[in-house]
Amino acid sequence: MINADVLIIGAGPAGLQAAIHAARKKVSVVLVGKPENSALAGAHIENYLGVPGKADGSEILRIGTGQAEGFGCRMLKENVTSAARKDGGFEIVTETDEAVRAKAVILATGISRVKLGVPGEKELFGRGVSYCAACDGNFYKGKVVAIIGGETEAAASAELMTAYASKVYWVAKDIAASENMVRKASAAGAELVRAAAKAIKGDDRVNSLELDNGTVLELDGVFIELGAKSSADLAMDLDVMPEMDDTIKVDASCFTGIEGVYACGDVTGKPWQMAKAVGQGAVAGTAAAEWVRANVGK
Repeated sequence: MINADVLIIGAGPAGLQAAIHAARKKVSVVLVGKPENSALAGAHIENYLGVPGKADGSEILRIGTGQAEGFGCRMLKENVTSAARKDGGFEIVTETDEAVRAKAVILATGISRVKLGVPGEKELFGRGVSYCAACDGNFYKGKVVAIIGGETEAAASAELMTAYASKVYWVAKDIAASENMVRKASAAGAELVRAAAKAIKGDDRVNSLELDNGTVLELDGVFIELGAKSSADLAMDLDVMPEMDDTIKVDASCFTGIEGVYACGDVTGKPWQMAKAVGQGAVAGTAAAEWVRANVGK
């Protein structure tokens, strides 16, 4: 168990800036997330103050990570699999089953609901196509389903759906989830199919999934889970209700309305720009640290 004053979920520019500002307030800070999952990774920036030409996004993240650690932030380069309010604070669990407890949480997870981009996905959304097994799993009791994706959330969803569905296929060409998550899904009974989805088929509802190796899986539902646990799912785990577009509404101090919970960056809505993410990160990190210092022991 790791204990912290401020826990930050997300290792993009918003999360890293929040970590820097919170740590400078002399509170203990833990940041959980993978910089390579940030939208900035692999991108080029040419509209940020003081950075001429095209700056490499991955290099900015590398430098930012070093800065955050230099000010005392502890980094866990893992995905979060669950979050909850607990004992007057908050607790998250990572893909390697590491638990972190904190007095305040900052959500800097970026935008979510990554689309697969195959035929049938858009047409059958809500009629057998879902992006959230935790939200819709109950509708598939005794049914056959497929989970698509090789990341943490796909592994967690595959494990989860074995408690509802009669058969669970976990479809992924490449696996990025930890061995621990893969082992859990397999032990629960999910069947790993090493292939990529080519098309989702059905008339009024989903009835099959065509794979790139020519296989056709007959099933009742498809859950597209292409990343880590989504920002909307994590927010709801902490009793924060996302907007209809999965963004999180905050006030000028990046406060979500739930005591001890803040949000910053792309997850709070447009504009999806590094300048906004960094600015909100500074605000959220400062606000969370000051809230902890004012409320410790109360």
